Amino acid sequence: MGEHQIKDNTVALNRAFIIGIVINILYVVVEIAAGIYYSSLSLISDAGHNLSDVASLGLAMLAFRLAKRKANDKFTYGYKKSTILVSLINSVILFVAIGGILWESINRVFNPVVVDGQAISIVAGVGIVVNTVSALLFFKNKDHDLNVKGAYLHLMADAAVSLGVVASGVFIAFWSIYWLDLAMSLVIVAVIFYSTWNLFKESLSLTIDGVPSGINLSNISSLFLSVDGVKSVYHIHIWALSTTQNAITAQVIVDSNLDLEGQNRIRQKIKEQLNKENIQHITLEISSEHNTSVDCKV
Repeated sequence: MGEHQIKDNTVALNRAFIIGIVINILYVVVEIAAGIYYSSLSLISDAGHNLSDVASLGLAMLAFRLAKRKANDKFTYGYKKSTILVSLINSVILFVAIGGILWESINRVFNPVVVDGQAISIVAGVGIVVNTVSALLFFKNKDHDLNVKGAYLHLMADAAVSLGVVASGVFIAFWSIYWLDLAMSLVIVAVIFYSTWNLFKESLSLTIDGVPSGINLSNISSLFLSVDGVKSVYHIHIWALSTTQNAITAQVIVDSNLDLEGQNRIRQKIKEQLNKENIQHITLEISSEHNTSVDCKV
């Protein structure tokens, strides 16, 4: 991919993020207003769900932009880790929203409300269009960036949730099954809680430098030992630099017969293997069996 094409792709993605955030914010405002006006708890719950889209898109755009910021004397790793902090804050805010929806659900059990099923279906139908259009903005680049792929999948899943709200509205409009509004809001809460809990656990773990999801320490240790010339490996530390980039440090003991060129070959082989395991920032201390060490950062 040429430099001009990369620049065009960057501009296109940045525009996609901005458009996606703006139209989702506008829809959240409309959905909350409609939910309050028509006393629909499912619409208010779905608005909370779509608000998570805005947060998800904002986080993805933040990661996308910060990944291009250079490190400096103050922040030697750059600003990448702020994406993890934002992810943690996002999950906490969503938990608060879930609590609010559940509280209103309890009140609704003891104080049933007649809702307008037709209005619910129309507003949720708009949500299907908004989420689908937003997702299509990222379709072209979804296989090139994990954050972009996550945003795409999240938006498509939310389009499916909106479809469920449309269906409940139809049942309410034609058969006056008003309890479906409450039931659908609880289903949406369960969906939000499931995704938020996973987001919370992973972001909290990464905040305190836990091993990122998808990386197994035992497998990484075996990877080192599978390289010809490596005798043992110690002091492996793996952590996340951001929501998309990971780092590792390790002390590698190699055959004492290897010269500097041989050690460099081992270093390059290890780097290639670790890159396949989604570890990009690699710092190794190469030591021979005679305790001659060479610090290598790749």
